Amino acid sequence: MLSGGATGAEGGEKVLLDGGRLRRTLTRIAHEIAEQSPELGDLALVGIQRRGVELAARLADLLAEHYGIRPPTGAIDITFYRDDIDTRVPGSAYDQPVVHSTSVPFAVEGRTIVLVDDVLFTGRTIRAAIDALFDYGRPSAVRLAVLVDRGHRELPIRPDFVGKNVPTSRSERISVRLVELDGVDEVVLERRAPAE
Repeated sequence: MLSGGATGAEGGEKVLLDGGRLRRTLTRIAHEIAEQSPELGDLALVGIQRRGVELAARLADLLAEHYGIRPPTGAIDITFYRDDIDTRVPGSAYDQPVVHSTSVPFAVEGRTIVLVDDVLFTGRTIRAAIDALFDYGRPSAVRLAVLVDRGHRELPIRPDFVGKNVPTSRSERISVRLVELDGVDEVVLERRAPAE
């Protein structure tokens, strides 16, 4: 049972990764990617909108810092590839997604592509991202890097690189906050207050 962390009006939250631990986690993932990619020159990172894009850029920077090669990065939006977009209930914790830009400014053919996302949940986002990626060509391999794997898979998708495994209930939510978008680096487990 997780304990500690601030208690808020919605049931409370627990900080799972602060800024320092988040950086160390990304550094470890970058080293794991390099170890499994003998040809870093054939590697590219594609972040899934929204926070996966920033995480992909940070991983590319870390690879450059430690290995001297910065893989090209791209961004992919999966909104129109989702199979559950019409099933989301308005006003729920998971409203209809906002469309963001897609940019894959390099040839996908023959590359090893690492898809990068912040939280792996049901696997539907990743399935949609793979569909979107293949519209740009056929990579030699696709790998998956996620900052947090929270379980509850609905599809047979498993990450190759995981920052942290966090068993959750469906009533809990993982929020990844990044300096670029949120002004702070942290990963938080949010617990919703029980309905009265």
